[in-house]
Amino acid sequence: MLSLSDQDSPVRPGVPEISPEPDWRRELRLAFRSPRALCEHLKLPPELGDPAADSGFPLLAPRPFVARMRPGDPADPLLLQVLPRPEESQSEALPADAVGDLPSQRANGLLHKYRGRALLMAAGGCAVNCRYCFRRHFPYGATPKSDAAWDPAIEYLQSDPTVSEVILSGGDPLILGDARLERLVARLADIPHLRRLRIHSRLPIVIPQRVTDPLCDLIARLRLRVVVVLHTNHANEIDDAVSEAVDELRRAGAMVLNQSVLLRGVNDNLEALVALSERLVDIGVTPYYLHQLDMVAGVRHFESTLSEGAALVESMRRCLPGYAVPRFVQEQAGEPYKTLLA
Repeated sequence: MLSLSDQDSPVRPGVPEISPEPDWRRELRLAFRSPRALCEHLKLPPELGDPAADSGFPLLAPRPFVARMRPGDPADPLLLQVLPRPEESQSEALPADAVGDLPSQRANGLLHKYRGRALLMAAGGCAVNCRYCFRRHFPYGATPKSDAAWDPAIEYLQSDPTVSEVILSGGDPLILGDARLERLVARLADIPHLRRLRIHSRLPIVIPQRVTDPLCDLIARLRLRVVVVLHTNHANEIDDAVSEAVDELRRAGAMVLNQSVLLRGVNDNLEALVALSERLVDIGVTPYYLHQLDMVAGVRHFESTLSEGAALVESMRRCLPGYAVPRFVQEQAGEPYKTLLA
């Protein structure tokens, strides 16, 4: 990654011009990584940013996302999603892999749980570290780091004609640069029985500049039908820049859906969930899933009960048209599909 100043470097005769750093890469490089620095920026008491609270899962919060937080509010729903809290380190008998990812690996970076769909861990990193992440303990070290390292996963997909859809996940697949992402996707598009490519990403939300012209061009000319699944938990996450990024994805031909997680203190009330669904529909995104929290070590303080979630979704049905009500689901290890809870 190039470290460039905000000023353009002068072009000297006989010296090749250095390509400028993409805006989204710059935002990622400048993201908050210190809890105390984040609290100071938001005019919050410094003791809220206890660096000992990260439990080995460090804070990572991009500035475009932080800009949507309310200064001086320790209960801001966006802040609660990223700021480490002491509750994360409390001793509890919870698994590191609640959804059965590890038993479903068929090759490095490839998970195959459900008939017809397979998942590629396209990247081990994200642009934001969500404190409730169900893969916060996943061993990403074995995720392929080079084009050639994807060979076993590609060969597996080629050998199984029942797989018609590949899901790019992670981490976040859009953390890959456009060129590397295109090389991986091109190999998938060469597999005749694949019909769809699904991209699960939080980057268009936390750093909307990631929706670049090359990314949209790739989506527009790809043989595979592209479905982009965003991850948004609260209406305050969606500003004009996010709306514009979604518009670019839709103009490129992508179907755009959203999945959320029911999080205590963030969106576990009817007003927040209705506002989120209405905002999503306003910008052309279909509310797809509302997930019951996956219970891995360090996330219990975000938990709402199944009955609370079911009651909220029932109340949403009374307030919203059917297409704006997400399906309330839970992923259970070993099951052949997500369990519908309401």
